[in-house]
Amino acid sequence: MSGDEAPKPTGFIASIVAPVKSVFEEIGILADLAFRAVFWGVRPPYRVPLVVAQLEFVGVQSVFLVGLVGLFTGMVFAVQTVYGFRRFGAENMVGGVVALTLSREMAPVLTAIMVAARAGSGMAAELGNMRSSEQIDALETMAVNPVQYLVVPRILAGLVMVPVLALIFFLVGVGGSWAIGVWGLSLDPGIFADRIKTMIVPSDIRQGLIKALVFGFTVTLISCRHGYFASGGAVGVGQATTRAVVWSVVAVFLLDYLITSMLTEV
Repeated sequence: MSGDEAPKPTGFIASIVAPVKSVFEEIGILADLAFRAVFWGVRPPYRVPLVVAQLEFVGVQSVFLVGLVGLFTGMVFAVQTVYGFRRFGAENMVGGVVALTLSREMAPVLTAIMVAARAGSGMAAELGNMRSSEQIDALETMAVNPVQYLVVPRILAGLVMVPVLALIFFLVGVGGSWAIGVWGLSLDPGIFADRIKTMIVPSDIRQGLIKALVFGFTVTLISCRHGYFASGGAVGVGQATTRAVVWSVVAVFLLDYLITSMLTEV
């Protein structure tokens, strides 16, 4: 080893340094891709048909899945809340509590997870296959910026459609909780609706939409990052798809805590 070469960490130190280093490297790659997406997103040409196609892929094709999950989430949460609140005679608060939880937490978080599992995995697989088959290199050869052509439309679709899907999740979830609470558990429909109107304020809906906006950007950015830089053929594409979903879910929960801490007044 030459005199100016730094010694490499080994053993226990290496087991600590390596994960930390990989995390910072990942953050750097994501920040670079996000900067390039913003830079190329505001420059012409504006590829509206590509954006519309991604809006359909991320949003329209996810409506049924998000609505179904929202319906059963609202129903299950209503059943569990009634069961717990009846122990101390507070079952009349079920409607407000369910709506509050859906608007601030369940709707944006579960919507982002559903989008990551369905659309995010698809983005990573598609971009990974394009990288593996050298289609991305071909775009560069034709003087077409791959980030502007492939990444920007997907991120824009996430920014627009995830808040819309979260709102659909919320409305369907509240409807499911009302149905199971009123028809199945004999709660008073007037009191149920009144508690929702009393407990839900605009800031609750706003917080959920802000979370959904951030989650939409994050999920699509992570999915595009792992697909765009995939390597290793079919095996590498599969691994990139798995990493995209896993890290998207981890990022959603981490950001959920940070945003809640910043927006919630204690």
